[in-house]
Parts: sequence; structure tokens; C-alpha cells
Amino acid sequence: MSTKRLIKARTGRIEVATAVALYGVYELVRGFGGEDWTAARLHTADIVGLERSIGIFWERGIQAGSASVPGLPSVLGVLYVSLHFVATIAFLVWVHRRRPGAFAAVRTTLVVATGLALVGYLAFPAAPPRLAGLGFTDTVTKSAKVNLSSDLLGALYNPIAAVPSLHFGYALLVGAGIAALATRRWVRIAGALYPVAMLYIIVATGNHFFVDAALGGAVVAAGWFVARALVRDAAPERRHRTAYA
Repeated sequence: MSTKRLIKARTGRIEVATAVALYGVYELVRGFGGEDWTAARLHTADIVGLERSIGIFWERGIQAGSASVPGLPSVLGVLYVSLHFVATIAFLVWVHRRRPGAFAAVRTTLVVATGLALVGYLAFPAAPPRLAGLGFTDTVTKSAKVNLSSDLLGALYNPIAAVPSLHFGYALLVGAGIAALATRRWVRIAGALYPVAMLYIIVATGNHFFVDAALGGAVVAAGWFVARALVRDAAPERRHRTAYA
């Protein structure tokens, strides 16, 4: 292997390891906000009130309809637990290898959006639908047999850190990135549909309201605008260093 290829391969491993470490830090910090259930349920009531006022409080009907399909709740529960992490990491690897020119913007978007979300979790604790006493089922625990409130997972998981939804926010970044960067038409279509699929998963499993998802999309959009500015400002400096190297 040439020196150039070796350096590129090592850089790729470092970038992926950094992304995994970032996600780990996100989960750890996400659990440090304490569990103020009184405030969380009041905030959840505000979310429900907002959705009812604009006519989009459909989550219970969506979950009930999904539960009527044999086997579907189990599939949705497994997808909720696994897809968020696996698809995001796979996307980062793909961008780094196939579209390296876009990687800095994608990575920075992820970092900024995650930071904004952590602020949201601390400032606005909110219970997810399944823990809000509103008649929702905990699909992940009941059907997928993964207890998010167990001692093991509970050590890394804050049950009232539901707003904004980075399950949807990350899915929006992945989907938009694939739709914009892929060359094959069917892959671009799959990318465009991925955030829609994730929205259905998080709602049907009783883990998020539509408002949670909208705010998750908002922090990713904000992260993208910040990332564009940072990457654009850094480009002239890199070119300057290269010219005099």
C-alpha cells in the first residue's frame, strides 16, 4: 500500500472513530440532565396542546393502526433501537469514502446539531408519549423486548430527553445527504424516503411526537447553516497553506 493510501485509510478510521466517540459522548451527556418528571410532563402537555390546536395530534391513531398489523410492532421496535445508530455511521463512512469533499460539512453539521440538541434536553425536559400517561404503548419494551428503562440502558439513557428528536434529525441529515450526493436514482429516492420512514418509526413506537421531530429537523437545519459557514471560512485558509507548502 502506498504512503498516500495508508494515510487516507488511517484518516478514515480516525474520522469514523471520532463519529462513534461523538455519539457516545452525546448519549452520556444526554443522561446528565436529571429527571424532573414534573417539568417533563408539563412540557409534554404543552406539546400535546400545541398539536391539538393545529390539528396534528395523530400519534395514538398511528400507533393503534400499526399495532393491528401482526409482527409490525416488533419490527418497528428493532428498527427504532438499531437504525438510528447503524444508518448514521454507515452514511458517514460512505460520504468519507465516496464524497470526501462533502464530509467536513456533514460532520460539522452533526456536531453542531448534537450540541444544540443537548442544550434542548437540559432546558426543556419532556416525557416521550409512551411515558406521558396518555395511553401510548411502549412498543420497544413490549414487542421488541428491549427495556430502555433497565438498569443497564438506564445508566446511559435519560427517559425525558425527548425534545428535539435526533432520531429524526439524524435521519433527515442522512436522507438529504444521500438524495443530494448519490448518483443512482433509486438510491436518491431511498434517501428522500428515509426521514419519512424514521418519522413513522418514532411515532408508531410511542417515542416521539411530531413536534419533537420538527424540532429535531430544525436543529439539523441550523447545524447545516453553521457548518456551511465554518467550512467555507476554512477553505481559503487551507488553500493558502497548500499554496505555500
